[in-house]
Order: sequence, then structure tokens, then C-alpha cells
Amino acid sequence: MAIACAVSALPALAACPDYTSAANPPALAGPLKKSFASSRNTLAAGLYAPWHMAHDAIVKAGTPASMTAKFDYDAALHRDLENERVHAYVYGTGMDGWQYAGQYLTDGDGKVEVPLGVRPVGEYVVRFVVEGDLSTTDGYLSVVDPGRDTVLFDIDGTLTVSDFEAYADYVGVRTATPYAFGPQMVKAYRDKGYQLIFLTARPYWVTRDGREWLGLQKIGPWHYHSNPYGAGPVPPDIQRFKGDYVRHLREVVGLNIVRAYGNATTDIGAYEDAGLPKAETYIIGTHAGVGGTNPVRGDYGAHYAAVVAPTPQAACRR
Repeated sequence: MAIACAVSALPALAACPDYTSAANPPALAGPLKKSFASSRNTLAAGLYAPWHMAHDAIVKAGTPASMTAKFDYDAALHRDLENERVHAYVYGTGMDGWQYAGQYLTDGDGKVEVPLGVRPVGEYVVRFVVEGDLSTTDGYLSVVDPGRDTVLFDIDGTLTVSDFEAYADYVGVRTATPYAFGPQMVKAYRDKGYQLIFLTARPYWVTRDGREWLGLQKIGPWHYHSNPYGAGPVPPDIQRFKGDYVRHLREVVGLNIVRAYGNATTDIGAYEDAGLPKAETYIIGTHAGVGGTNPVRGDYGAHYAAVVAPTPQAACRR
């Protein structure tokens, strides 16, 4: 009896990220196709390919979640889909099928904000379907226990050889060359049970390409957080943008960010501003080792062998 009591008093083991359910949803029947509300939108959808996107969300367990999605057409023109009906559906951890999350009307910027309620710890995919042409886009919701072990990555110049932020080079985002052993490094952390966060200053309107790149490397698709600003290619203050979000992840969501990767001085400053230790800040490229950070030289081959492989499993698996 004493042994049973002692066992029952042990704290429950926190859940690891569920990297299977949301990435493998069942088929979705979706809504019936109906005419667009305006001839302008009918014309745009007929002439241009959809270029919709959703902002991934991550919340602490017990906290109501919501997700913003934006709907437009053409990768260059970005013709907003205004005042049209969009249906939202949710599927993920512990669910037997898609759950309908309601019908929403896009605003003057082509956006909807969808409340998702309080959900159990897990990973979820939220699918948005435009009623007028049945075009879709997906976003991902993570509901996490406080203290979840996490590894954070910048993308451009960090996981990819080219630096999108520095050159605002929108061509070839989906086919950017990864650093050698970069994808293997990310997958190793995933297999060890760490939450993955991809933080980029890419503008939100190349989210589709960014997700596709992560998918091609078999290291995605979540949690992908891009520049929410629409006026230019990068935020006016990259360091502040990234630092504010890392601080949000630590202080509001409650993530335990155990290691962070970057390549730019803005990454170094942002991680420092958010309170991440220099000893666990790894910088590759020209600024490797700057400001007391840990340098990654050349590619991730040696780093993988010396640092990543011996890294212990996340707390959820110990």
C-alpha cells in the first residue's frame, strides 16, 4: 500500500509533441461550393491562383486559442478576398475526425480570426476552406504543458545557406539549399521529444513557400512564425520582432527554450534580449561566436556529432 501511494504521488510526465496526428489528417468533406458574393472576387479567383496562409498558434494548456488566416490570390499581386465566407475545421491529437469550427466572413484585408477554444495538450491542424472555390490553407495549433523543452531555429542563413533576410531574395524560397546536416539536426531534436519552433523574418505572404521548404526537408511543418507586417519585406526592427516573440514563448506560453540557432547579429541580440543564455545560443556563418555565442563552423556536421547527438532526450521522455 505504501508503495502504491508513493507511486501515485509522483508528478505526471508531461506530454511530448505529437508529430503524427496533425501531419496525417483524414480526408475532409468540407462545405458545398457556392458562388462568391461579388463579381470582383469571382474574377480574381478565375484569373489567379490562391495564395492563402494561416498564422500558426501556440498556447499554454488551459488557455483559449485562436488563429488568424488571410486569403488572397496571386503570389505577386496578392488580391485580397474581401467579404467572402470561409469555413474552418480542426483535427489533431486524440480526435477521431475533423471538427467543424464555424463559418466566418473575411474582412477588408481578406482575414478571418477563428476562436478555437480550450483544447487538450496536443498538436492540431486547422483547415480553412473558401466557400466560393473550395481553395484551402492549413495552419497549426500547438497546446503545450508549461515548461516544455524547446529548440528554436531561425531559417534563412541558419538552416539555409542563403540569407533571405539580408537580401530580400524572394526567388527560390521553396528550393533554398540547406546547410549540410541541418535537416538531420532538426529531425534529431524532434525525435528526442523537443518542441520545434521556426522563427523567421520572412514576410507572412511567403508562408506557403516556407512551409513547403520545411516539408521538402522533412522537418516541418510547425511551429512556423513569420513577420506579421505587410508593408515591406522584413519588419522595421528584426531584433525587436524576434525578441518580443521569444519572450512571449517563454513568459506567456511557458516554453523552456533550451537551445537557439541563428546566423545574424539580430538573432544574437534578440535571443539575448529575451533572456536566452549565450552558452546555448549557436550561431553559424560570418557572425559565428560573436558576443560570446557558441560558433558553428562550416556546416552542421561536426556540431551534430559533438553537440546534437549527445543531447539528452527532452524531459517528457526521461
